[in-house]
Amino acid sequence: MDFVLVHGAWYAGWSWREVADALREQGHEVHVVEQLPSGGPDPAAFGDVSTDVAHVRELIDGLGRDVVLVGHSYGGIVVGELSDHPRVRHSVFLSAFRPRRGENLLDIRSPHPEEWIVPREDGTLHVTDDHELARKVLAPDLDEAAFAGVHGQRRAHAAVTFTQPATEPERTHPVTYVVCERDEAIFPVDQEKMAAGADHVVRLDAPHLAPLTHPREVADLLAGTR
Repeated sequence: MDFVLVHGAWYAGWSWREVADALREQGHEVHVVEQLPSGGPDPAAFGDVSTDVAHVRELIDGLGRDVVLVGHSYGGIVVGELSDHPRVRHSVFLSAFRPRRGENLLDIRSPHPEEWIVPREDGTLHVTDDHELARKVLAPDLDEAAFAGVHGQRRAHAAVTFTQPATEPERTHPVTYVVCERDEAIFPVDQEKMAAGADHVVRLDAPHLAPLTHPREVADLLAGTR
């Protein structure tokens, strides 16, 4: 089985490394989106949701075979826009945004008592420099040293992607939503709302950055996708 893994905002393909390795050990082909155009080191070159979707579409088209398309967090926005792609046989949303037609990410984002996303005047969004707050929201299962390594690799993300409405094409394949039950970035109650209408709903005892904190469990869930 072929998997295409789409990362979330502020991070990149490296966040899927352990999941990808575990899937390959089980005999699967894995293709990781290394960097969506809406993020990276150069904000002047950033794209938006449409360029992210085009980037992933090109990857899938180039493979020329059926895939399971997996999106984590913001990656769900991209996955949802490819719900009618003829080569996608199953979509998986892992603690991911799944807006309905006309909704944008801000419409479905969980409200937070402590703001951990920081906007800048250049049109980019950043994860807070407050190490402890970021760790509490994203990956409390990682010890401080491990999370420092993760936090140090974060990059800017284009703010426009949070306000662009979803087109929600008519889907042509099954959908699985994986609810991370200890998520403090996208609250489980909000994930459950986004899971409504999915063909399968799975619940995982994990925080938001499950690909980093629970890679084996995530890989096993994905391997069971049909």
